[in-house]
This record gives sequence, C-alpha cells and structure tokens, in this order.
Amino acid sequence: MHQEKPRVGISSCLLGEKVRYDGGHKLDHYLHDVLGPFVTWVPVCPEVECGFPVPREAMRLVGSPLNPRLVTSRTGQDHTNRMRAWAEKRTQQLEQEDLCGFIFRAGSPSSGMRGVKVYNDNGVIKQGVGMFAAAFMAHFPSVPVEDDGRLNDAVLRENFIERVFVYQRWQEFLNNDGSLGGLVTFHAEHKLLIMAHSPKTLTFLGQLVATAKQKVKKALFQDYLQHLMEALRCNATVKKNRNVLQHGMGYFKKVLSADEKKELDEVIVNYGKGFIPLIVPITLIQHYVRKYKEPYLQTQRYLYPHPLELMLRNHC
Repeated sequence: MHQEKPRVGISSCLLGEKVRYDGGHKLDHYLHDVLGPFVTWVPVCPEVECGFPVPREAMRLVGSPLNPRLVTSRTGQDHTNRMRAWAEKRTQQLEQEDLCGFIFRAGSPSSGMRGVKVYNDNGVIKQGVGMFAAAFMAHFPSVPVEDDGRLNDAVLRENFIERVFVYQRWQEFLNNDGSLGGLVTFHAEHKLLIMAHSPKTLTFLGQLVATAKQKVKKALFQDYLQHLMEALRCNATVKKNRNVLQHGMGYFKKVLSADEKKELDEVIVNYGKGFIPLIVPITLIQHYVRKYKEPYLQTQRYLYPHPLELMLRNHC
C-alpha cells in the first residue's frame, strides 16, 4: 500500500529561500538533501508572509520573556500586534495541512521555539519564544516541534523524526479507522517504542486503552495522544533501549539455539557498553523475527520506526 509522506512545516530560510532580513537564507543541507526526500515540506516565513519586505530592518524581542514585544532593532517600530494577528490566522490555516511536525529557525524573534534573545533593562535574556512559534505550539500542542540547531544532535534528531512518523501513523489511524478496536491495535504496535521512552507512560496508556469503553471517544483519543507525544519527547536512553532489547529477546527463548542466544546477548551487552550503535542489535533481532516468524515482534514499530535510509540508529 502506498504511504503518503508526512507533511512537515519548516521555516522557509532553512530550505534555501532568500527571505531573511538581509536578503539571505540559512539553507540546512541535512534537512533539504537527506530528510527532504522522505517528507513533504510546508514552508512558512512569518515575517515575509506577514507583509515585511526583503531586505528589511532586523527585528528583536524586547521586554518580558513571558510577554515580549516585537520591535525593529534600529528604529524601534513595534510590530507586535501585526505579527500576533497574522500568526493567529496562519495557525488556523495550517489546520488544513495535516502537519506531522514543524522545524523552526533557532534564535529567530518570529520562529525561534526556545532560548530566543529578549532585550530589556537587565540586558539580554535567552529565555524568549518567537511569536509565530509560540502561537503554533499553543495551537498544536501535540505536534512534534524542533529547531534546526538542536537537530545537529544525533539523539535529538532521531527523537524528532521518530515522533514525526508516529504522529503520521496516528493521523492515518484517525482518518482510516478511528475505532476503539483500532486504538487497541495502534497501542499494541507501539508498545516497545513507548517503553523505550517512558515505561511509566506505557503503563498509563495501557490502562487508558483497557478502560476505553467507559470513556467518551473524542476525549479518550485526545488524552491518549497527549500522553503518547509527551512520553516520546523523553529521549530513548541506552539503558531504556537495552531493557527493550532484552524484553524482545524473551520472545525467542523457545526457538533460539544456544549459540544464537549467546550471540544476541553479547550484542545487547556491547550496545549497552557503548561499543556498537543501536542498529546492530536491532538488525539481529529483525533477522530472528523473519527467520522464526515471531508474531508479536513482527508488528512492533520499535523495529521499524522511520525510513532505514536515514540511518538514524547508526549514530546512537
């Protein structure tokens, strides 16, 4: 079955569009060349779409980090209300895009999602959020978001892209099924993936699904998605991955030979010690899943969370 690419919002300058205040861009080659073939980009440039020209006077956040104003750096013109009105309208329009994620430009007074410079009488505080980014995250609290700077970290990059594809599968579930039985299946397929991020949340979600018939479906689905995405924001550490791998190994205890058990155990131990990347034990387990046709593990998204070509587990 053909699967549509996830639609991901992105600050336009990261795709090489010359929309910055100085007429330049911030092309990110990983996003454009590596991740690009596996997603459908939805570019957004708040300042240009809000009506500001290219080039233009640079802007910055001033005042309180909790409620900053957007003003031009040299002449001090206040564009706060203009940007807020546009951001509210644009976020509503983006509801039609079925976004599975958004990548913001780090540090931008309009698009930075964290740590944006805010200027006030006390100096410069790196605690602000860009105005469009703040509006987007408030409007779409469960949609995965990240900025281009943090995506240079291999662990954070894998975490974000994994969440994008989980969110896409959630959207497909709602669009193609949306039943309580479908929720049970969705949860079952993602158990090991959730376990790798938050065993505590896995228990909570299991209880939520088990009592699904006692709840209003719309509220149930919203509750499930909220806790699912919060859990996946927690990084899957080496320790948690090792526990999942050992859990998966248990499904083969009746079929693996002594040598196969020893080999798999050694590979998991070596991963835990940091000698080899996660892709090595994952590949060996995938091999045994195919060889012995283990039914439970055949359905587990943990083994195939995102396109193999991205090689995300080769570095963590």
